[in-house]
Amino acid sequence: MKPSKHKAVLNDTICAISTPFGNGAIAIIRLSGPETFAICNTIFVQNKETIDFNNTLSHTLHYGKLFMEDQVLLDEVVIGIFRNPHSYTGEDIAEISCHGSIYIQEQLMQLLIRKGARAAKPGEFTLRAFLNGKMDLAQAEAVADLIASESSSAHKLAISQVKGGFSKDIRQLRTELLEFSSLLELELDFSEEEVEFANREKLTALLTRIRIKIDYLLASYSFGNVLKRGIPVTIIGKPNVGKSTLLNILLNEDKAIVSEIPGTTRDTIEDKIIINGICFRFIDTAGLRETTDKIETMGVERTYEKINEASIILYMFDLTESNVNDIKNSLQEIKKLSGNEEVKIILIANKIDLLVETPKSFKELSNFDTVYISAKRKENIHLITEKLIKTVKETNMQFDGNIVTNARHYDVLTKSLQEIDETLNGMKQQQSNDLLAINIRSALHYLGEITGDITTEDILDQIFGKFCIGK
Repeated sequence: MKPSKHKAVLNDTICAISTPFGNGAIAIIRLSGPETFAICNTIFVQNKETIDFNNTLSHTLHYGKLFMEDQVLLDEVVIGIFRNPHSYTGEDIAEISCHGSIYIQEQLMQLLIRKGARAAKPGEFTLRAFLNGKMDLAQAEAVADLIASESSSAHKLAISQVKGGFSKDIRQLRTELLEFSSLLELELDFSEEEVEFANREKLTALLTRIRIKIDYLLASYSFGNVLKRGIPVTIIGKPNVGKSTLLNILLNEDKAIVSEIPGTTRDTIEDKIIINGICFRFIDTAGLRETTDKIETMGVERTYEKINEASIILYMFDLTESNVNDIKNSLQEIKKLSGNEEVKIILIANKIDLLVETPKSFKELSNFDTVYISAKRKENIHLITEKLIKTVKETNMQFDGNIVTNARHYDVLTKSLQEIDETLNGMKQQQSNDLLAINIRSALHYLGEITGDITTEDILDQIFGKFCIGK
């Protein structure tokens, strides 16, 4: 059952500017609600005649003139008509394409409000789509991800969820669990007869299978989240090994100051770049060394923080001054600092231009991913980007199904998994049916929160309040 507060808003008509604020060639103002066509009838003239949008076909465009109340021409516009239920919100919708003057946009919005519409709240169009059954809650959240996507990989994830692939998986799990829950509830009604409707072996098998699926989805979250926001790649190493030079080359701009003076980089420097459709967030850090300089010490501390956040670490060293044992010791220290055994570390051996050949001792690094480069001459930089792409693809192969990218979904799935585990443990301990039923009901509740089959006003306010006004 949908919350009453949100169902009440379906009785009025809302309007909003759906294009980014500012001057442009065109702007789109969107109307949705029962009075949409009636409002448009009072302000629009086509070929010197008024038009009754209540009798026009859906999914049609109409060119004409738009007038203020005193019959002063505001603009020549195109109005797109979308009749319920075949529209984004499931209601009557009109999309007015006008010239992108800020003045025209503001005057048109004020005119629509005077005619009976009200300004939409953030995400209210998508909220109405959810309330009218045009999409479930997970799909609605994916709309926001689709708008915010900056790379083809993030776009692909969002499109998959908008199409309902993730929701389908969750609903299937919930349907199967609901079936057994009903049988358990039935047993409670016949508790005195000691009748068993729910086969315990089949229930255990089902719960185990659901547990594996949820565990997989939870494991995919770390990868899906960084893929959506940009994979954090931290560049670390001692001072003057070429970290800032490498960052500038990767970003193709002078983002970081390059100097022969040790300790030039005293803070982290970040920027994003799209490589083969994947967004990487490169982070240049202060050189790792002991220092008495207070500011540089703070920079080194931030380097440790960025190591902890990184999905991929580029450990850069000077090939002319390093030895293999020091590098191995550094790698062990980096893994301790990262706190993540799965973190990918790629060794970047810099300054090959200063050597005739690679020292034989460095053959011991063949067990590690190592790239030999000259940052100064920009040699072999492409090998680094190839390694990055390969790392992401190898990780992606572990998750060939739906991937969790939403923090709310992760939290709810975690709670659902806890209830599944409680149920499995309860069955091993031969707990009573009423206790098992409580845990299964809770698991069903949490799974229902993902798709919106079960929700609250607070959840909806939190989700749709993050949307832009016109969506």
